[in-house]
Amino acid sequence: MKLRAIEIVEDRTAGSRCDEGFLKVSRFLLRNRYENGSVSDVYPCDVVSRPGSDAVVAIVYERRGRKEIRVVLREGPRAPIYLRRFKRYVHPDPRPYDLLSELVAGIVEEEDGEGDAGLRRRAAVEAEEEAGLRVPPERFAALGGETFASPGTSDEKLFFWAAPARIEDAERARGDGSVMEEASRLITMELGEAIARCRSGDIPDMKTELGLLRLADHLEYIPQLGCFVEDLPEDLRRHYRSLGVRRAVDGGRDA
Repeated sequence: MKLRAIEIVEDRTAGSRCDEGFLKVSRFLLRNRYENGSVSDVYPCDVVSRPGSDAVVAIVYERRGRKEIRVVLREGPRAPIYLRRFKRYVHPDPRPYDLLSELVAGIVEEEDGEGDAGLRRRAAVEAEEEAGLRVPPERFAALGGETFASPGTSDEKLFFWAAPARIEDAERARGDGSVMEEASRLITMELGEAIARCRSGDIPDMKTELGLLRLADHLEYIPQLGCFVEDLPEDLRRHYRSLGVRRAVDGGRDA
């Protein structure tokens, strides 16, 4: 099913409370208290939250031989980005953004449980729902520490987990049942090409670029050269240092 247009049926903004809807806005007046006993002026701060606030980015990939890594992306409409065409911006953007390519991701649910086991479970659930790939939770590995998506306005935190899979085993993705996931499709792409498309703006999604770069580091793959560290001459291998930090179970870290 191909998207033709997204229509605004009703704008409920003016008549809605900020604590209604899927996204909630908390409006605070804050002040900073300093160690020397002084305080700042009072200032406003709005915080956008969604249920759970934590989300897992599930990076599913397949290594093919010694030269190629393929990654799984979802391509589909994203209403907030699509609706930019109706707003006026200081820096105009002529692109329509009918579809957006992204890594698989989803909100951590209460039923997932706490700690790394819960994050692994959510990664596996999202891989099956959005990509049609049944990957056991224990196959997912953490790609470094968590990060905040937009700390100036939102408390959302992202956790990056990756797992290998046979992409040809993908079944029809059932999605989560929401209309927002209709008209979406699964695509695969070579890792270096996907990173390049993020950098060029063809894939304008920050979590996707970050997740792909972390995956390359995790696999010790150098996309600019199209090779793995193990393929480098010995003198260059000696100077290679991974930027990744491996996480122990339940949030502990070791270098």
